[in-house]
Amino acid sequence: MNKLIDNATVTKAAMAAIVAIAAMSGTSAALAQSQVTMYGIIDTGVEYVTNANAAGNSVVRIPSLTGTFPSRIGFKGTEDLGGGLQAMFVLENGFAPDTGSMGQGNRLFGRQSYVGLKNSYGAIMFGRQVNMTYLASLKSDVMGPNIFSISSLDSYLPNARSDNAIGYLGTFAQFTVGATYSFGRDNSSAGGPAATGCAGEIAGDSKACRQVTGLLAYDAASFGVASAYDILYGGPGAAAGLTNSSYHDQRISLNGYVIFGQTKIGGGLIDRKIQAATATHSDLYYLGVSYPFANYWILDAQVSRLKIKDTAKVSTLSVARLTYNLSKRTALYTSLGYIQNSGSAAVALDAGGTVGTGLNQAGVMSGIRHTF
Repeated sequence: MNKLIDNATVTKAAMAAIVAIAAMSGTSAALAQSQVTMYGIIDTGVEYVTNANAAGNSVVRIPSLTGTFPSRIGFKGTEDLGGGLQAMFVLENGFAPDTGSMGQGNRLFGRQSYVGLKNSYGAIMFGRQVNMTYLASLKSDVMGPNIFSISSLDSYLPNARSDNAIGYLGTFAQFTVGATYSFGRDNSSAGGPAATGCAGEIAGDSKACRQVTGLLAYDAASFGVASAYDILYGGPGAAAGLTNSSYHDQRISLNGYVIFGQTKIGGGLIDRKIQAATATHSDLYYLGVSYPFANYWILDAQVSRLKIKDTAKVSTLSVARLTYNLSKRTALYTSLGYIQNSGSAAVALDAGGTVGTGLNQAGVMSGIRHTF
């Protein structure tokens, strides 16, 4: 009798162990199908600029917005759903390393906050995301969101993101196509260099604060071109004079790059038309070159020009940047910049900075960047 009891006990214990092992194996298999990555950039340094006010005074500071790249911390993940289909998400926070405060209008995940699905036909995303204007210049703008860059001439360009958006992005051989549609493009009125304060999603006004962007790009081994269309509509309380849904701000961009050995040359044109109580038409051109040398050094240089049509306002920006890579993740850099303002133009050398009307401005920033 005792043997029967012992055997039964052993059998139950063995079955429990088998079930536990099977459950653990199933959990491991499920975990193996999912992947979550934490990543980030911390980039800061010290900047000196001249003519920071109407009196022509200079200033020394640690800038909040950027050095070579805006600082951030993010989480992204995918889950294999089978049949080539994946679920995905991105949560990305932007912050100011000088004070530790949050960026993008004090949003927790202001750089990106979306969930979606993707397969061989492309990805569809729901939430706050970069739009096609942002993506169109990534490969042609050699300076990127540097402290002195085309972002000084148009602060929207490195901040081209849309709240409440549905996005699509797909790559087929050498072609990339994409689009976003936003029901309310900017839910924050907290300010910032690209703040527009247009929440949208208003009953009875289906056009208020809507935004549509589109992208078509072609990339070969040694060259590429990209074009983007971007139109954002106004609404009650919106910034930049777009206080009515019949008003709009439209950008059409054409960008390209070529590669010769290790040297990359990139350039582009952004045509902008603002239709509000007062119409404004401007063109922004840029041309740059990037050259890595001696294994650890990279030299970048770029000239850009903003012209407000039918006015005397012209701003020309020249920038050079030298980067020394201490490792794959850590770099030291120095950026030199000079902006010339003509007429009544008052475009600052650094994004988020200030300058006296019609004054030229020179600046230098040295800093350190670490990625993880």
